[in-house]
Amino acid sequence: MQTKLIPLLAMSTLFAANADAAAFSFSTGGPDYRIATGAQAGGTSQEIESADDFVLTQHTQLNQATFTGLLANGATLGDIANVNVEIYRVFGKDSVNPPSGRVPTRVNSPSDVAFLGRESASNSLSYSVTLLNGNASAGNSVINGIHPLPNQTTGGEGAVSGQEVRFDINFNDAISLAADHYFFVPQVELKNGNFLWLSAAKPIVGGSGPFTPDLQSWIRDGNLDPDWLRIGTDIVGGTTFNQAFSVSGVSAVPLPAATWLFLSGILGVMGLGKRKKASV
Repeated sequence: MQTKLIPLLAMSTLFAANADAAAFSFSTGGPDYRIATGAQAGGTSQEIESADDFVLTQHTQLNQATFTGLLANGATLGDIANVNVEIYRVFGKDSVNPPSGRVPTRVNSPSDVAFLGRESASNSLSYSVTLLNGNASAGNSVINGIHPLPNQTTGGEGAVSGQEVRFDINFNDAISLAADHYFFVPQVELKNGNFLWLSAAKPIVGGSGPFTPDLQSWIRDGNLDPDWLRIGTDIVGGTTFNQAFSVSGVSAVPLPAATWLFLSGILGVMGLGKRKKASV
């Protein structure tokens, strides 16, 4: 056992030396309160997904996230039943292509279906909630006015108020993502009322700063699924939005394939590549 431990420690050191790991953090900054949009799982209210994008330039493990919104229409902290976070890729990955034609465009939208997800109900994520303001307001909202062509431009549903809260998420099952463009989609399941995700400045002010391409936020409900609408361009008209969120973790360049082959060879020599049968 001891003779095998030394090579294993050596391999761990080799991995650490060759994996160019660094802390990763992305943030859109704090809310700008221009709009609040539905971001809720099913349950007592209809499912609504709002989405905003981030870019990874190398392989990254996400360990934490935050998002900020309003508990509205009578919802309180005690009504929170479950929290989900889904990651979508950009259309046309994970999608039927060509799309249905029920929305103005699917260019730069989230894909039809989620790439992966975590939820508190399965303990793949845990969360805490901080009450930031007992009576906050957003200048506009989108909850029910999510319609396919030709009735998509409603202008929004007007100002909304509620308790402003921030969700701090730990991914108990870490999210491992290759370099790519992704959408972050949080959902809060409530026993009563609505959860609305607050917008953030576009271009980003504070946070991680502006990036290119910074896509605008999108939304859909069960009736529009699998399509999406642009919250600013399609529904409100004449504007664009980001949403208030952050993700963080560790970025790392994976070991070269040749290094993995070398390590596999060592494992084979040591007899660790496969479990031996117990002698009878």
